[in-house]
Amino acid sequence: MEYRHDIIVADRRGIVPTDSEEEYLAHLLCLDGTCRYRFNERDFEMRAGDLSIIRKRKMVERIEPSDDFRCKIIYARPGFIELCTPQSNYGMKGSLALFLNPVMHLTPEQQIVCRRDFERLEERIADTGHRFYSETLVNAMQAAILDFFDFHARLYGESDISTQNASIMNRFLKMLEAGTYREHREVSYYADCLCVSPKYLSEVSKKVSGYAANYWINRYTILDITRLLRDKSLTFVQISDMFGFSSPAYFSRYVQQNLGVKPSDYRE
Repeated sequence: MEYRHDIIVADRRGIVPTDSEEEYLAHLLCLDGTCRYRFNERDFEMRAGDLSIIRKRKMVERIEPSDDFRCKIIYARPGFIELCTPQSNYGMKGSLALFLNPVMHLTPEQQIVCRRDFERLEERIADTGHRFYSETLVNAMQAAILDFFDFHARLYGESDISTQNASIMNRFLKMLEAGTYREHREVSYYADCLCVSPKYLSEVSKKVSGYAANYWINRYTILDITRLLRDKSLTFVQISDMFGFSSPAYFSRYVQQNLGVKPSDYRE
């Protein structure tokens, strides 16, 4: 199987549209200048030598690059990244940490390693005549991912997540990624699906991510709601119905509790 269309190395943003059918993961290395952006409802700034890994590009807003901003970007389909990711529980801890803070400030030595990884991937993508093209591409991506793990571990510490806890958290997040929160926002529902108790699921979530299970349920829910609130073609009643709220008033209270403002104030 050939994977050349599963990965793209570019030197500018916008090569892959954010509304593409299958969302690409973005790994961006800042070479010069700065770039500010909003992700997961929080503001971040990249400087020269920083690496930013975005798992959910649709959560990126207000991109403001400086005039001298230059970068290299690896766009990769989730399935390809999953294929290349080594069998390590560290990937779960890393992906959760990057959801909260996608920017890593690399040392000068790490910057050299990271640029070499990007260059190697570009070379492998271009070398379509290689008899083992797909294997070399997977190998180059896996080497880059291991380096990204190393950068992250040196910044945030090693992972001590057990295989069982990593599996539980992975399945829990996959349910949220699939949009299950639109119908179910009770920890007990997810715990039942995972054949554990609500208390145990929250303990696992707290140990793996630093946050209890209800944090992630509410986080995914409110991110989706804020995205829909920005679509002025949708009424508050329609959005409320999408999430199964018992009434528009309850929906308004939920938004105010999580965003600090009423839906109408947020839309303004």
